[in-house]
Amino acid sequence: MRIDRLELEGFRNYENLAVDFDPGVNLIVGDNAQGKTNLLEAITYLSMGRSFRTRKEQELIRFGADFAQLQGCITGSVREQTIKATLFASRRPRQLFLNGLKKKTAGELSGVLTTVLFCPEDLLVLKAGAAARRRLMDGALVQLRPNYDSALSVYGRLYEQKSRILKERFENPSLLEVLPEYNAQMCQVGALLISYRARFLKALGEAATAFHRDFSGGKESLALEYRTVSSVTDVFAPVQELQAQLAGHMESHKRAELEAGQCLSGPHKDDFDVLLDGLSLKSFGSQGQVRSAAISLKLAQRALFLKETGEEPALLLDDVLSELDAGRQDFILNHIRTGQVFITCCEKTKLTGLGQILQIEKGRLLHSLPADRLP
Repeated sequence: MRIDRLELEGFRNYENLAVDFDPGVNLIVGDNAQGKTNLLEAITYLSMGRSFRTRKEQELIRFGADFAQLQGCITGSVREQTIKATLFASRRPRQLFLNGLKKKTAGELSGVLTTVLFCPEDLLVLKAGAAARRRLMDGALVQLRPNYDSALSVYGRLYEQKSRILKERFENPSLLEVLPEYNAQMCQVGALLISYRARFLKALGEAATAFHRDFSGGKESLALEYRTVSSVTDVFAPVQELQAQLAGHMESHKRAELEAGQCLSGPHKDDFDVLLDGLSLKSFGSQGQVRSAAISLKLAQRALFLKETGEEPALLLDDVLSELDAGRQDFILNHIRTGQVFITCCEKTKLTGLGQILQIEKGRLLHSLPADRLP
């Protein structure tokens, strides 16, 4: 899967742009604040129907413009398709089109253009609290497993309702009468979440281990370790067994939950640890190691999408080269040889022997040059 052409009008700092992309590597170079990341943002918007940088669509519209328009020509395994999005500076709702036909929701564009994005904020995922890593798992699983999205939504509603019961039970003790039913349902759905997450992290970890071995030149070994409630002895056990173990954990925390007025037991507290040579990356990893591990996870996620869907997502790497040694920079620039790749970089001296180099300045494409024609 690839995006062959992107056309922008009034998007961010681009007044007008039309650019043809290489099916392989596209190295986007230029100084800071020239519009390199804006290009990746436009591609991901067409992919997901939202920005990865802001929730306010008005921020995507060029200052002084009444609207912004994005259009991408996509080639997939089925056929060539066109996605178009028009955003308005007023409160008028956006318009989405697939092959000229208006669509009501971004969900109707799902799968037309899939992308995997790395941006500097992803480094926080590996160093921050557990919530960020759960979002990483959940974000990938809802795309790979439709049933997971449903289970996650149900669990979220049950969690909110149980939390309300625990908080309000001091003023209304009769609420506790329905608590056992909520606990039973949370254990049932929670067991599904654990089963999905365990299998996803196992596959992600196996792929990430292989990528990181190549990425680090064989110097480091990466592994993922899933952490869920302590009563679960085997995360790969049948769902019924997981459900029973969750119920036991919840029962043992019953008094603590009532005293605290909070849900203290369940997969809403799940986490995973990234280990480098057996040591926790969160506690002991350097900035370069954290960046390398995050990239390895993105490459692994891309490989899983290819295995599951038969389509290899476009890989978008924003400001990926900083804090990497020369060997790892070379791996990024010249050894990711499958699928379409976009890499932003401030250093104009960086070169790739694959694909093309695009130079951006003040929201304009100065030139695009095939890598094999570089002097």
